[in-house]
Amino acid sequence: MLLGLVTVLQDSLLLPKADTVAAGLNAAAAAPQEIKLWDMIVKGGPLMIPLGILSVIAVYVFVERYLTISRAGKLENNFMPMVRDHITSGNISAARSLSKNTAGPIARMIDKGIQRIGKPTDAIEKSMENVGKLEIYKMEKNLVILAIIAGIAPMFGFLGTIAGMIQTFFNISQTSDITLSTIAGGIYVKMVTSAAGLIIGLVAYIGYSFLQAQIDKVINKMEGASSEFIDVLLEPSK
Repeated sequence: MLLGLVTVLQDSLLLPKADTVAAGLNAAAAAPQEIKLWDMIVKGGPLMIPLGILSVIAVYVFVERYLTISRAGKLENNFMPMVRDHITSGNISAARSLSKNTAGPIARMIDKGIQRIGKPTDAIEKSMENVGKLEIYKMEKNLVILAIIAGIAPMFGFLGTIAGMIQTFFNISQTSDITLSTIAGGIYVKMVTSAAGLIIGLVAYIGYSFLQAQIDKVINKMEGASSEFIDVLLEPSK
C-alpha cells in the first residue's frame, strides 16, 4: 500500500495539471508577434524599389556635396596676411603665385582680383564678384537633386499606400471577407511605403538644409576675403 501511495505522488508531481497546460497555451497565443524590418520592406510592394533608389541617390549626393563644400571652405589662416604683405610691398607676381597655388574658391576669387590690379576698384570688385558667383554655382551643383527627392519621396509613399488600399478593397469585393483582420492586415502593410517615403523625404530635406548652411558659411568667408582685398588695394591711397 505504501508503494502505491509513492507512485501516485510521483505521477501527480511529474504530470502538469490541465489548468497549467491551458494557461501556457493561452500565454503562447497571446505573445505578440515580432515585425521584422526586412519583411515589412518586402511587403511594401514594387514602389519600395524606386524609394530605395531615391534613398541611395540622396545619400550619394549628400556625401559628395559635403566633401566638396568642406574642401571649398578650407583656407590657410595666413593666406590673406601673406597676400597683403606681397601687395603692399609691390611684389604682385608673388601674390599672384600664392593665389594660383592655393586651392579653393576664395583663392581663385582673390587671384582674379590680383590680375585686375591697376584697373578701377569697381572693375576689380565686379570681376571678383563674377568669379564668386561661379564658385557658388559650383558648390550648389546637384543640391537641387536633394530638394527634388525631399518633395517626391513622400508622394511615392502615398501612392504605394493608395495602391495597396485599392488592392485590399478589391480583394474584399471579390471574396466578401470584411473581417477586421483582413482589412487591417492589408492596410498596415501598404502604409510601409508612406512611412518610407516620409523618412526619405525628411532626411533629404535635412541634408539639403545642412549643405545650404555650409555654403552660406563659405560665402561669408568669400565676402570677408573680398572686402579685405579691396581694403589692401585702397591702403596706399590713404
